[in-house]
Amino acid sequence: MPAHSSNPGSASRVRRRALLGTAVLVVLVALAGLAAYLTRDTRGTSNSTATQASSAAPASPAASPSPSAHPRSLLVPPDTHDPVVFGKAAAVALWSYDTRAYSRAELLAALHGWLTTESRYTDAASVDAVVPSSVLWKEMAANGQFATAAVNEGHFPDSFTQALQADPGTITQAYVYAVTVSGKQSIAWNGSPAGGAESRATTLAVQCRPSRSCALAGVMPSVAP
Repeated sequence: MPAHSSNPGSASRVRRRALLGTAVLVVLVALAGLAAYLTRDTRGTSNSTATQASSAAPASPAASPSPSAHPRSLLVPPDTHDPVVFGKAAAVALWSYDTRAYSRAELLAALHGWLTTESRYTDAASVDAVVPSSVLWKEMAANGQFATAAVNEGHFPDSFTQALQADPGTITQAYVYAVTVSGKQSIAWNGSPAGGAESRATTLAVQCRPSRSCALAGVMPSVAP
């Protein structure tokens, strides 16, 4: 539903997304999906939810954790000043879940702990969109479904590198970096020791100020190569 000026909460969310978009605009000038990021409402939920929903049925056979394995703990942010290191860890956290061990609300709360405390550069809604909906989570929990993730690599997108080379000073206001991460998500559930696996890729906005450890700013709607 489009945001209306008469709704202060919606207007506030739009302003936060616009500020985050402005922060990364200088380093993602070639990212075609950026305009959608600045103006979207809840469109980001469709792709991520569809990805999670597709995991409810077996994909091509692949090695994945046994459903009898111990429940997975909620992941916490690493203490690092390296945007790529942080981005890779954040991707693992975003692609991992265990419906046997905790609730959807607990997962959301944990992921919000990865976010920067600077509200003007935070898009929590883009992180929430990665988590399956309440209805889907309930169905997944009934099957004991869980997922683990492994990262292949992480890097600064070409558009990010080129923009920084053109004007290195542009990063020094928000210190928001773009990091593209690729990897694989392995899924299993009760009665399915083989489960399924699929490749994943995402571009994250990561804030790394010199004075403190990195934090997540948001999840971009498109993957920047």
